[in-house]
Amino acid sequence: MGVDVEKILRPVDNPLPPFPPKYVTLASGDEMVIRQVDRSDIPDILPHIARLMSVERDYYDLVAARAMGELLAYYYHRVQDEYVLVAQIDGELAAVVNGRLLNQDVGMSYHTISLRRGMRVGAHAFAAKMEYHIDIMKQKEVLIVAESPIGFRRWMVEYKLEKRFHIPHELGGPPSWSLTKEIFDRARGSLVVGRRPVPAKLLAKAKAAILPPKDPPKPPVDLLAATRARYDSTATAVMGQRWDLEGRNK
Repeated sequence: MGVDVEKILRPVDNPLPPFPPKYVTLASGDEMVIRQVDRSDIPDILPHIARLMSVERDYYDLVAARAMGELLAYYYHRVQDEYVLVAQIDGELAAVVNGRLLNQDVGMSYHTISLRRGMRVGAHAFAAKMEYHIDIMKQKEVLIVAESPIGFRRWMVEYKLEKRFHIPHELGGPPSWSLTKEIFDRARGSLVVGRRPVPAKLLAKAKAAILPPKDPPKPPVDLLAATRARYDSTATAVMGQRWDLEGRNK
């Protein structure tokens, strides 16, 4: 008797409530729609995330590489209870956020990737993700880690997250931080914005197609800039390599 291996490999998802779309008016005046996508939309998202794996700035390369794996795992049914939200401006992909349910009470935040810098696009998308966990799925807390200094400032500092350092995070085991309902309630007035329902024409444009971002993050022209975006503020490693090439270390 044949064995259906796919039934063995594929986890069984629990039913998740849908994320009700919302829209945010940015400082530029643009209206950004944040909505949930399903597996059929993932192929339209992957090429834009893949390009960020060459951006050695603000850890875009690391975050994009890990997010690619998560999106592919979601697409191929190799992760349980994952969801994906996108932010769009005039149909263009502006941000991608994802996570999953760890259990009924605890959520696991994966990644927040902004494809349009400035205007707190990533911060608004992250807030919508937390709203999904706390308000829509009625979870008690969300476990979060940061992989860049910008992420640490946006999540740990701005939200004043609680330490859960005894709980390894799924993104490789770094100590977890927690956003609880109490923390989220305190942040609502300043960090959580947006309105519902989304006007019909605005939502229809977002659903019609996930368009490429016009000005996505790009690799720095000078590798010195990439190094300064990390922890080597003096850029001594890249400076040494440059001096070797120029023959100045002889």
